[in-house]
Amino acid sequence: MKIPLLDLKCEYEYMKDDIDAAIRRCLNHQQWILGPEVKDLEDRIAEYIATKHCIGASSGTDALVLSLRALAIKLKCQEYFDKSDKIITTPFTFTATGDAIIRAGATPVFVDIDPETFNIDPAKIKLYLESAIRNRKSAIRGILAVHLYGQSCQMDEIMAIAKEYNLFVLEDVAQAFGGEWMRKKLGSIGDIGAFSFFPSKNLGGFGDGGMVSTKDDELAELLRMLLKHGGKDKYNVDHVGYNARLDTLQASILLAKLKYVDEFNVRRCKVAEMYGKGLNGVKDLGLPYAVDPLHPTGVGQVFHQYTIRVKNGGRDKLQRHLKEKGTATAVYYPFPLHKMRVFGNGSSEISGSLDKAEIASREVLSLPMEPLQTQEETTYIINSIKEFFKKKE
Repeated sequence: MKIPLLDLKCEYEYMKDDIDAAIRRCLNHQQWILGPEVKDLEDRIAEYIATKHCIGASSGTDALVLSLRALAIKLKCQEYFDKSDKIITTPFTFTATGDAIIRAGATPVFVDIDPETFNIDPAKIKLYLESAIRNRKSAIRGILAVHLYGQSCQMDEIMAIAKEYNLFVLEDVAQAFGGEWMRKKLGSIGDIGAFSFFPSKNLGGFGDGGMVSTKDDELAELLRMLLKHGGKDKYNVDHVGYNARLDTLQASILLAKLKYVDEFNVRRCKVAEMYGKGLNGVKDLGLPYAVDPLHPTGVGQVFHQYTIRVKNGGRDKLQRHLKEKGTATAVYYPFPLHKMRVFGNGSSEISGSLDKAEIASREVLSLPMEPLQTQEETTYIINSIKEFFKKKE
């Protein structure tokens, strides 16, 4: 049996009529730059996550950079942050998270993760802030919280810390579209949120795309200027801007797929539930943090990935075993950010031990998480994993 990590062709066939009709509408009107679908998507997602503004962007990475640039202009009345400005984030994420901080002029500060959720640990954030105040360190401006694998960060604690220390909170929601924290949609809780519509995401296009969400009118206005070369009038600009608009064609496809996102997130949770029941109790295997059982639909965690831990150095061997069985897997992420060259040479700061992130990078393995994955396929994967561990006994 050949099982891909994600089967985008299968998903397209499932919603083919809607997607094809959306593309045909674009072919008919030929408004390829900021066409009507872009605003329609912005309005619908703003309504969906219950926030005031959503602004389409050319990618999830650009959404992060635009967010931080807008915050720098608002908070410091200058185009970029200074290197002395610190932004706290996780080392266990995709490189774009930390890279965006540097591109916005600031310095990322890496604090360790909670090993249960793989997300940034609020207790470690608090420890860093207490130490920074005692040692009179450079200005700390904000927290960039990443909702990894579809699992929300502990947003109540993070928002309380931010309020106490007068910090902004930027939510990186690239992997968690439709996810929630305490019945609030992710991307609506912090000061600003950044989404990715990369094809593999829970809501993915047919190429790159992103979005920024905020309730702040000033940030929204700045964002709309920055993504269009830096001004309301492109021939007379106010700021150092970008060509970072969301394509009309991508917006049309995302609109067609948006109607399926809740259904597909529920399907993801059902696949995750089957994995959890089938793999529970397997020695040397750690399963993902459980979904909030009080959530009315079970979709607090939206399982962008179903990521297990393989302990005692068995991760790579299990991955090879599953490959031999025809099952694709992936390691997200084999290197924490603080181990990468780009974040060395004084371009970042490390707060305390990051051993939880380092251990996770050696143990994590993401299994196929396809909303249309069959029970037969999921059972096959479960049995293949059990077979591997049985041979080890």
